Amino acid sequence: MLELIIFLIVGGLIGWIAGAMLGGTPGGIIGNIVAGIIGAWIGSALFGQFGPAIAGFYIIPAILGALIFVAILSLVLKAIK
Repeated sequence: MLELIIFLIVGGLIGWIAGAMLGGTPGGIIGNIVAGIIGAWIGSALFGQFGPAIAGFYIIPAILGALIFVAILSLVLKAIK
């Protein structure tokens, strides 16, 4: 249970940071946080386990996944608008 809470907190922070780095998305800060959580989960699944870990949660794959997911989501939502 603690791992899930840490995953959500770290994923949310990563999404918020990724949104700030990429100029944000039309979904705003909440959209970035949700996209960060989803991207962190995808990054962990795709890139595996490497780099520093917090409570079994690997930070580098999560950051990569969140950055990629937030960037793709931002491009798609801007193209739709």
